[in-house]
Amino acid sequence: MKNPLKQEEWSPYVAGAGLGLVAVLSLLLANQLPGSSGAFQNLAAFVAKPLFPDNFFFNYLMPPAITWQVWLLLGVFLGAMASAMLAGVWKLDPNPDPQWKAVFGPQVWKRWVMAFIGGVILEFAAGIAGGCTSGLAISGSVQLAPAAFLFIPGMFIGGIPVAMLIYGKRY
Repeated sequence: MKNPLKQEEWSPYVAGAGLGLVAVLSLLLANQLPGSSGAFQNLAAFVAKPLFPDNFFFNYLMPPAITWQVWLLLGVFLGAMASAMLAGVWKLDPNPDPQWKAVFGPQVWKRWVMAFIGGVILEFAAGIAGGCTSGLAISGSVQLAPAAFLFIPGMFIGGIPVAMLIYGKRY
């Protein structure tokens, strides 16, 4: 039997159970819940606060800081890289995904611009919704927050038509 840590892809059920376990353990052991959108906002505040010194958001809600979420984000990046190395599939390749190439063309810069724009939209939406997928759906559902149970179906209701619009019937 192959070492599960060396598999290129994991069962979504195993990965989901593991993520749920991480959420519960982080709450019990560190009194913190996983979430990533706040990390980007705290990091963006290092640039935005000097540009907009009177901005309420960057002064009081998301000030410049290296928070729990920033460390979590770094851990996710390093963990994903370690996992890819263990599976023997790690390489530096700027967005080689065939779906992205089929939709946005062969130009790497165009795919990176689209990914950046998508990230900005995601951050804006996470701010409106009160959290990102990890913060609102996963951590919120661990706490039985009503907003989490509204957000999860809304994520699919919004995501499926957008995916169909972008990808059409290709995938």
